[in-house]
Amino acid sequence: MTSLLLPRQDGSLEHYRLQGTPIARPGTVPTFNRIAYAAAHVVSDPQRDSDPWGRPAIDWEATMAFRHHLWSLGFRIAEAMDTAQRGMGLAWPDAQELIRRSLAEAKSVAGADLACGAGTDHLSPDAARLIEDVIAAYEEQIGFVEAEGGRAIMMASRALARVARSADDYRRVYGHILRQAKDKVVLHWLGDMFDPQLRGYWGSENFEEALETVLSIISDNSAKVEGIKISLLDNAKEVALRNGLPEGVLCFTGDDFNYAELIEGDGQKYSHALLGIFDAVAPSASKALAALTEGDVTTFRGVIEPTVPLSRKIFEAPTQYYKAGVVFLAWLNGHQRHFTLPAGLQSARGLLHYADVFRLADRANVLDKPELAAARMQNFLAVLGVEQAD
Repeated sequence: MTSLLLPRQDGSLEHYRLQGTPIARPGTVPTFNRIAYAAAHVVSDPQRDSDPWGRPAIDWEATMAFRHHLWSLGFRIAEAMDTAQRGMGLAWPDAQELIRRSLAEAKSVAGADLACGAGTDHLSPDAARLIEDVIAAYEEQIGFVEAEGGRAIMMASRALARVARSADDYRRVYGHILRQAKDKVVLHWLGDMFDPQLRGYWGSENFEEALETVLSIISDNSAKVEGIKISLLDNAKEVALRNGLPEGVLCFTGDDFNYAELIEGDGQKYSHALLGIFDAVAPSASKALAALTEGDVTTFRGVIEPTVPLSRKIFEAPTQYYKAGVVFLAWLNGHQRHFTLPAGLQSARGLLHYADVFRLADRANVLDKPELAAARMQNFLAVLGVEQAD
């Protein structure tokens, strides 16, 4: 068995021996009885990256290959979302190229599906003065997605959070955009733990008041709303939203702390999924969802539940830096040649965090190629001053 020295929180080193068993890939693309979107990351290109903070270079070949990996496991893709570092390294021009390339790539894969994030991130919150500015920004991005033949996920807007003065401003913006959308749209409720600039979204920091506003927006525009993704890391709040949705409007869990129980459901209702963690644990999530489709709840729980402690570590506060852990696992599992992120975001987490991610990934059976993962982890440790014993 493969082993290596890992640092502990107390400053000591632990002789850690890998124990996990990789999840076998399905022989054919599985189908699920839950809609499952994996929010996919982008792969930077450090060999061309001369301005990683300003305009990072993207490895388009590796980025598209990772989408094929997700499609082969039965997932839909939530493209150009937070996991792809929208507003944290991926600017709108690169997001446009990502959307264009992914939509074209999907046409080459039987059954491939995706929806694309459209927001207002090309409009600086400081530059937004009026509600009309926000509306125009949403129109530009959703218009681009639709012109490319895609469906939109209407991302939460920092600019709207800044200029809105009441819940009615949210009703005005969302009502205007939804009425003119060509296809049904997925809404996006992202908590301020993911993005502090979204504090008070829907016009209130009080959950019950915000819930009333978003449910009224959905009710008034239900013909144009496929569903809503909620990412508040609080399963009770998600259940409250789920129970209040109109018939035919779906709840997509974005709760990277409690997704297992929310997807399974309470016997009456369940959540579909639009999750960043599915990028990192795709083989496990695929196997679990396929088992759930067959009514095998025992296998579902046995496979998915060990990934939850890993996800909680990756998404720990400051939660917005979770992208680093997702890409760390993509590197360990051989999906990219390096561990770098656009804007150098790998520096947002420390060595102890990555050591814990490694341990938890192993225990959750998420390390697809244990010997490769151990070799890369040893190199990573050495760069940060942790040499392995002879």
